[in-house]
Formats: sequence, C-alpha cells, structure tokens
Amino acid sequence: MKVGCVKEIKSHEYRVGLTPACVEAYIRHGHDVFIENSAGINAGYSDEEYKAAGAFIVDDKREIFDKCEMIIKVKEPLRQEYGLLHTGQILFTFLHLASNKELTQELLRSGIKGVAYETIETANGQLPLLKPMSEIAGRLSIQEGAKFLEKPFGGRGVLLGGVPGVEKGKVAVLGGGVVGTNAVKMAYGLGAKVSVLDVNVNRLEYLDDIFGGRIETLYSSRANIEKILEESDLLIGAVLRHGAKAPRLIKRDDLKRMKKGAVIVDVAVDQGGCVETSKPTTHDDPVFVIDDIVHYCVANMPGAVARTATQALTGVTLKYGLEIADNGLEKAARENDEIAAGINLYENKLTYRAVADDLGLQYSDLRKVI
Repeated sequence: MKVGCVKEIKSHEYRVGLTPACVEAYIRHGHDVFIENSAGINAGYSDEEYKAAGAFIVDDKREIFDKCEMIIKVKEPLRQEYGLLHTGQILFTFLHLASNKELTQELLRSGIKGVAYETIETANGQLPLLKPMSEIAGRLSIQEGAKFLEKPFGGRGVLLGGVPGVEKGKVAVLGGGVVGTNAVKMAYGLGAKVSVLDVNVNRLEYLDDIFGGRIETLYSSRANIEKILEESDLLIGAVLRHGAKAPRLIKRDDLKRMKKGAVIVDVAVDQGGCVETSKPTTHDDPVFVIDDIVHYCVANMPGAVARTATQALTGVTLKYGLEIADNGLEKAARENDEIAAGINLYENKLTYRAVADDLGLQYSDLRKVI
C-alpha cells in the first residue's frame, strides 16, 4: 500500500502522524511511504531522517493525497484540505466528528474511509489511541490553568500550592477518567486542594484509594457541581462520551457562582465542550473571558509538547496502521473489532451511531456496507 503523511496545518499543531521509526516499520512490511517536506520538523524529525528510514520526500501535499491509498494525520482535515481527499481513500487520524457537522458532511461527500483514532475501542471499553493524548492533555490542563490564574493573564492571582500560612488554591476536576486522573495527579503534586467529580462510584472509590483519601471525591450531582463552582479557583472539564458530544454540565448562569478571575480549562472542547460558554481556541490566542471567568479552550493542547506527544501517539497508532495497510481496511475491520469501532465513515456512509445521533444524520450499519 502507498501510505502518505502530510504536514499539519492547524494553528500551532506541531505533531506529525509518522516518525522515522514508523516509516521503517511500514517499509519492512512492504509498503511505500511518502512524507511531505518538513512534515516532522516541529516534532524534531528532519527530512534526512525520513529519507534514511526509506521514505520518499514530496514537496507537494496534493501529490501525496493523489497517489496514496492511506493518509495518516494527527488532526482532522481543515477546509483547505477538503478538496484533496478522494473516494475510497483511507484517512487515519483524529476526527472528532460529533462536534463538527460541516466536516462530517464534507468527508461524506468526498467518499473517503475515515478511521478515527478516538473511537478505536478495546473489548473492555478502553480507547488505546486516545489514552496517551488524554494523559498529556490532563497534565497540561493544570500547567496551563496555573499559568492563567496568574494576575497578568487575567486570573485571580492564586498560587495553586500556596505557601506556609496561606490557603492553597482549589482545583475541581469534572470527570475521573484518563484526562481527569492525570489532572488530579498534577494538581495534587503542586499541593493544591483537589476535588474530582464523576457519576461512576467505582471510579471515585479507585481515585480515593490511589490518593490515600487526600483528595475529595464527589458524586457528580447538580448540588455538588454548584458547590465546587463556588469554591474553586481552577475548574477542569474532563468529561468524555465515546465518540459523542460532551454533556454540557456547566451553563452560562453557573459562571456567576464562580470567583472573579477563576479559570476554566475545558479539555472536552474538541467534542463540543462540557461548558456552555466554551468555544475552540488556539495556542495563538488560548483564552477569552466571559462574566469575569477566564476560559482556556485550546482544541489541540498536546500539540504544544509536540515531541512528547508525537512519540506517545505514534507508539500506539502504528500497530493499527500496519494492520490496515497489510490487510486492507475491510479485512482488517472484519478480523479486528477494535479497528471496526474506529471506522466512522465508509465512502458516503456514516457508520458511527453516536456521531449520527448527535448531528442528526443518517446512520449506516458498518457490517452491512463492508
């Protein structure tokens, strides 16, 4: 199979879909790999390294889309890339379709076969390709939130860990999954007072156990959400519904309950956000203020730590990409339920029910179309 990897064009997206080590693996399996000129430079990988691994370096992005049967990216195509896709082509990347009807409809029109990193799912409900990026985003959420709590950035002027004789900052994390757990680790490590909310009591018991009772675990009821809104300096939105829009747990009127200069980091923004006032931002202009509350809503947070994030991401995507390239998507999906779960689009059909339901579009059963 001809496999292509292009340079990301999303604002401040420095990750790349393949490393030179990945290229070597594809070539050992008998595939040809085409890399766009300077695609990996911002993640620390030179064209010379890709050449040494056996890749063809191509200057024209369109040439890669035209000749390759599978395109491996990090982020969803932007408008400038819509016209480059063609019928039957496999697109292997993060898609996050549930919050983007325009993108979904464009990809349906293009006739591509879209395999979304974020919906490849194991038999026990784990999301192995989303997990490392969730770990990074969770850790970054505290790092960025702590920065924007500083007064020069519009925050309350609170140091999360405090100092002796002074009250510590208070952090609330909505969601105790991978993002939330990593946010709790970072906030606790900085010395903040930490509360985590979830509807899964078993998860709360787990978090209470691993932190030795030194964090507050709360059932995510409306009353408890209102309580932590009033107390918190930093709120992390870490709620996930597999492949679907995040639930809106914080409404516009809820901002009035929060302290002036408090910070919200909505990690769920790439799935629509769990805060009503959230809207995607970029690393160029990461925050905005509504009702005196600072909102940080960067939709590609891990792109800021491109080297770490690229290595973490490609470490888990490689085996799935190789399986698709070796067997073709159809055979790979029939033999591997995890890959089948990742197929959101098949030619002109939408094959992931949660996306179809959220966007009000027609759903097609994948088993009937491949």
